[in-house]
Amino acid sequence: MKKLSARRRHPLAALVVLLFALAVTGGLYAALAPADKAQAEATAQSPNGIEEGKKLYAVGCASCHGTGGQGTTDGPSLVGVGAASVDFQVGTGRMPAQQPGAQVPKKPAKYTQTEINHLAAYVASLGPGPNIPSENQYSPENADIAKGGELFRTNCAQCHNFTGRGGALTDGKYAPDLEGVSPKHIYEAMVTGPQNMPSFPDTTLPESEKKDIIAYLGEVNSDQSKSPGGFALGGFGPVSEGLFAWVFGMGALVAAAVWLAARTAKVKKS
Repeated sequence: MKKLSARRRHPLAALVVLLFALAVTGGLYAALAPADKAQAEATAQSPNGIEEGKKLYAVGCASCHGTGGQGTTDGPSLVGVGAASVDFQVGTGRMPAQQPGAQVPKKPAKYTQTEINHLAAYVASLGPGPNIPSENQYSPENADIAKGGELFRTNCAQCHNFTGRGGALTDGKYAPDLEGVSPKHIYEAMVTGPQNMPSFPDTTLPESEKKDIIAYLGEVNSDQSKSPGGFALGGFGPVSEGLFAWVFGMGALVAAAVWLAARTAKVKKS
């Protein structure tokens, strides 16, 4: 016991324990983490990955956002926007923008996912910001769809309408259609708040509630739930439905009233 106690007090004992803990942690991560994903993340965040991202940035982004991401009159600063913002904007094809305007539309991506990861790593090195989420963070598996619908109607439907079909805003801006948008990009949009959208960090909307919203959008836009009662009227809710009822419903009633009045008058004459 005295010998063991003496070894514990050895000056190198703490270092040995630390090295052992690091070795165990690294071994468990290598054994349990998906190999391809772990390798991709390590490559993107490595000095070489950041350097590759810097080269891509200089060619495709610096003219608008500045050589160091500080921003210009043609584009905002990228310092502190985080890797998630880059993955969303470039992954959905919104960046690089074709031309300035009230809002940059979605279009086919110009970069591969590897190149996007490098760009994201470089922008992340300019200042801390939201990271690219893992699949576990945005996967709708076991999420509460009903709660997601309530959260979406409370926080999002004012712009996107209650099924996520989008809608017009002011000054030529609009809330985009969310049908077909990947769960990862929906999660990143909530975290980063692109363009006219407010951001919803975990302090405002916890990760579990973001997953509930993603699950709700996946459900209302699935093939099984599309207009089970008939024509969807664009999925815009009471505005288009009320207009349809007013134009066609009231029109039919007026036509019926005119027909009855004419028929009654004809019967009286005879």
